[in-house]
Amino acid sequence: MLIHPWDAALDEAEWRAWLADGHDFGQLVVNGLPGQPPTVIPTHFTVEDTPTGTQLLVHLARPNPVWAAIDADPNVLVSVLDDYAYIPTTWRAKAGGPDEDGVPTSYYTAVQLRCHAEIVDDPADKADLLTRQLAHFQPSGDHAAVAAEAPPYGRMLPGIRGLRLQVTGVAAKFKYDDSNPTAHRAQAADRLEHRGTGRDVGAATQQRRRLARIGTLRTR
Repeated sequence: MLIHPWDAALDEAEWRAWLADGHDFGQLVVNGLPGQPPTVIPTHFTVEDTPTGTQLLVHLARPNPVWAAIDADPNVLVSVLDDYAYIPTTWRAKAGGPDEDGVPTSYYTAVQLRCHAEIVDDPADKADLLTRQLAHFQPSGDHAAVAAEAPPYGRMLPGIRGLRLQVTGVAAKFKYDDSNPTAHRAQAADRLEHRGTGRDVGAATQQRRRLARIGTLRTR
């Protein structure tokens, strides 16, 4: 993923906060076996910090076609994309020039986490993994306990396999025209909020947040 200096995460806390703000669904990308393309699996994930670093927790159905490829190459990628919007030509015309001469672009946030995958098959370990995922996705606790030897989940555990994904690298991109003047960016955020379709409001929120932190970008 190409990341210009003005599109880069300002610090590690920025991409971590973005993931924590409801961005816990992405695509698990696994290298294909020889002669086959990569496999891409849409999935929820849970982020945890451990003494050895950051890891993602995932579980998938046992019939999923991904397992042989992970055994062959446990280096995988989790890609998360949101807060995107199309920015038309007329919003990016140079001052004093014709609107139609502007160059369109896309705004978006993308976080790609490179990981080393460990498959979890032990029933007690899978129950623990699911318990930790439920603590994230259903913090109210309104669900039965997950135990390897007890209903309702015990009999279903053989149908899934878990994944611990140890994060080995992160590429984070916040593409919101931060190389342009502050007035241009503020106007674009206004227009996004006024248009209000698709992910426009989310894109405007990210642009205003970056604008408040960066102001006028200084490249030297």
